[in-house]
Amino acid sequence: MKKIVLFVCVALLSFNGHSQKKKTGAKPAAAVAAFPKLDNLTTEIKNGNFQISISEKGKTNDALVVKAVDASFAPKDCKLSSFTASGVKLYLLTWTELSKVVAGNKTEDKTTVYNVIYEVTAKKQVYSNYQLTNHIIEKVSLGGTAASETQEKIRREGFEFVLNPDGSVTQKAKNQQNIFVYDKDKMEFKKK
Repeated sequence: MKKIVLFVCVALLSFNGHSQKKKTGAKPAAAVAAFPKLDNLTTEIKNGNFQISISEKGKTNDALVVKAVDASFAPKDCKLSSFTASGVKLYLLTWTELSKVVAGNKTEDKTTVYNVIYEVTAKKQVYSNYQLTNHIIEKVSLGGTAASETQEKIRREGFEFVLNPDGSVTQKAKNQQNIFVYDKDKMEFKKK
């Protein structure tokens, strides 16, 4: 009797394990990065450049090149928004780049957030900022013995970006805070 109960339990577990296997079939299409559009502006990758194309009456007239890129460039959380500073309409482009570097016992996960402000009528970049967060995981040997430990570090570089409601910009770091206001005559942000 015990053998029959044991046999039934093993059969049920085998059947359950078999029924939960992932089915193979058609794979979903790869997600294409969605680039934002606003007013007559379109963010895109074209001819090896990450750019903002300016369209008028359905035709692309000009473009603001943000940066030269390669085929592996894949920005995350790309956003395009407009705001007014000192009575001038400006456009803020924000995106995140992720990268991973593995070298021996060390792994680095880098997250870089970029913020760039353009005055489209003058076709000029008036402000740029980046914030890099580097999460490092390293396996370290403890003094010539076979023992080792895993160490984690987080390094930050650049400033955190904040766009204020009045059109001014605040840059924040651990021990520093800067406020910039837009000078429409010189077409640039100046430290307050």
